[in-house]
This record gives sequence, structure tokens and C-alpha cells, in this order.
Amino acid sequence: MKRADIPNIISVLRILLVLPTVAALADGHYQLALLLFAVAGVSDGIDGYIAKRFHYESRLGSILDPLADKLLLVATYLTLAWSGLLPWWLAVAVVARDLLILFGAVSFHFLIGEYEMAPSVLSKFNTVVQIVLGLSVVFSAGVYALPVMVLGGLVMLVLATTVLSGIDYVWTWGARAWRAKHG
Repeated sequence: MKRADIPNIISVLRILLVLPTVAALADGHYQLALLLFAVAGVSDGIDGYIAKRFHYESRLGSILDPLADKLLLVATYLTLAWSGLLPWWLAVAVVARDLLILFGAVSFHFLIGEYEMAPSVLSKFNTVVQIVLGLSVVFSAGVYALPVMVLGGLVMLVLATTVLSGIDYVWTWGARAWRAKHG
């Protein structure tokens, strides 16, 4: 193992946390789920910091890092919706956006060529608010009940940023594809 592999190893470990987190949520062990979710969140910051600080950024890392985030968030949102703690329509919106981005990335790769994964500021903000909502719902279920207005406001914020970042991805990558084919 080389030092440059450390961020990718952390991302893989984060992927491995998805199943225990979902199992804890499904079993109603919200405090354990909160701890696992928090560890995953902290590890996300750590791997990003290490990659940037020591210039260990790689193509594999640019795929593993967002994949780990998305697997954890999608699995958490689906489990929370299944448990009745989040509305199904929100989980569907989050999953639909991610599937749209995945379909777009695969299409771009096969129709246009190689691309560099580069999340927009709006997409990064969307990920942050999705994490905040996930943590808030689990915290509310297992530690201390948060006001319904706070959780409802976060639900609406996640919906808005999910839709807007999805539109942003379609617009941005559509324009890149157009320029690559016609420019």
C-alpha cells in the first residue's frame, strides 16, 4: 500500500459502513446508526482533506468518494422512508436525481468520451443538506425529538437542492456534450 492510496481506502471503508448503518436503522438502533453515519461523514472529510493536502487525488478517488457518499445517502434515505421517518416522495427524488446523473455520466462516457467527475457547488451543498437531514432525522428518532418545523424545513431544502442540482447537472453536462460534438 502506498500513502497515495489512503484516501481511496477510506472511501472503501465508508462504502463498507453502508450495510451496518442500514441494518442499525432498520432495527431501530438509531443511536448506533447515528454513530456510524457520523463516522462515515467524518471519514468523508478526512479522505478529501488528505487527497487535496498531499496531492493524492486520483481518477479512482474521484469515482469512489462520490460513490461512497451516494450509496450511504441513498441507502439511508430509502431505509428512513421505509421506516416512515422520511416521506417516500423525497427518497424517490433523491434516488431519481442520482440515477439521472449516473445515466448521464455513462451516456457521456460512451457517446462523447472520458470525463472528469467534478461536482458543482450546488451539488456539494445538496450533499451537505442531505447529510444534515439524514443526521437530524436519525437524531430525532433516537436521541431527542426535533421540532416538526425544523425537520419539515430541512425536507423542503433537500427537495429544492436535489431538483436544482439535478437540473444543473443536465444543463452543464448537456452543454459539454453539445460543445464536444459540435464545437
